[in-house]
Amino acid sequence: MNVEARLIDEIGDAGRRLHTGRSRNDQVATDLKLYTRASALQIIDSLTDLRRALVRQAGAHVSTVMPGYTHLQRAQPVRLAHHLLAYETMFARDARRFASVIHEMPSPLGSGALAATTVPIDREATAAALGFHGVTTNSLDAVGDRDFAIDLANACTIAQLHLSRLGEEIVLWTSQEFGFARSGEAYSSGSSLMPQKMNPDIAELLRAKVGRTIGSWVTLVTVVKGLPLAYNKDLQETQEPLYQVVETLLTTADVARGLIASLRFDVERMRAAVGAGHLLATELAEYLVTKQVPFREAHDVAGALVRVAIDRGVELPQLALADLQAVHPAFAADVADWLDVEQAIDRRDVVGGPARARVTAELDRLVRELGI
Repeated sequence: MNVEARLIDEIGDAGRRLHTGRSRNDQVATDLKLYTRASALQIIDSLTDLRRALVRQAGAHVSTVMPGYTHLQRAQPVRLAHHLLAYETMFARDARRFASVIHEMPSPLGSGALAATTVPIDREATAAALGFHGVTTNSLDAVGDRDFAIDLANACTIAQLHLSRLGEEIVLWTSQEFGFARSGEAYSSGSSLMPQKMNPDIAELLRAKVGRTIGSWVTLVTVVKGLPLAYNKDLQETQEPLYQVVETLLTTADVARGLIASLRFDVERMRAAVGAGHLLATELAEYLVTKQVPFREAHDVAGALVRVAIDRGVELPQLALADLQAVHPAFAADVADWLDVEQAIDRRDVVGGPARARVTAELDRLVRELGI
């Protein structure tokens, strides 16, 4: 209404026609949708920059092997590039989610306060001029709808969850217990008391910020949950949490991009970790499968060999062929190839697998897609 008053001051009576066929209700809904669309586009750009940082790091570490984990226990060897690209996949999925939010937002302009207008307006023309995909089909729903805000907050929350997982891995990797990586000093802090400390503060904040976003999402759904049709003043309370989820994600995604770019990996420590913990046990089981041994029997045999290795204080590749054959006669000299880490990884040459050929092909695709 301030805009209208100023316009009247500037051009006179013509300004008094500005509000013809309109209500604050449909205008606010329209403006919030415009904000949501602009924010989603900005977030997609930010996520694209983060994906580029992950792809660049992955491209530098195709040959770096590391333990893959389940239950935070060493499980099977993978390539560091494959691990990093798992996060790229998450953020690519997030970007598609934000694109879907944009597509599902028709224009509410022309819905009036709740019952449209008698003025012969052209809703399709204003929708096209504002860049919307069509117009809403029910005026009562249009002015009271905030699903688009909840959708955006939901997409932000899921992206923030992915950032939290990334932050947790970096906290673990940069600890002395893992020692897999170091982050740049700009992304760490020292202790006020202990001179030797290098705390992963930024990664910890990536992990924590999702709580703020979840809280905003809960606020949004709680405001909307019991509203009758059509517009209610309660909807004013959807704006602040909407702004907050956007600002939080844009900030954390940008910081995460810089943090990823700053990481320096200890390649030798990662490789050494692959050599401890019997990570090639599954290879022994799958070797026996190629010898027509049923998988469940092969699994039991591999487990028995792990127990033998533990009792002797050695890793599986250090067992002699005779030791393997003492547990099952199907083992032959060619089993040695199955106990080589690089060959074990590259044998997993399926779509989505960690083999060098698959990882390289995925990197090539992403380099083209992201314009790196």
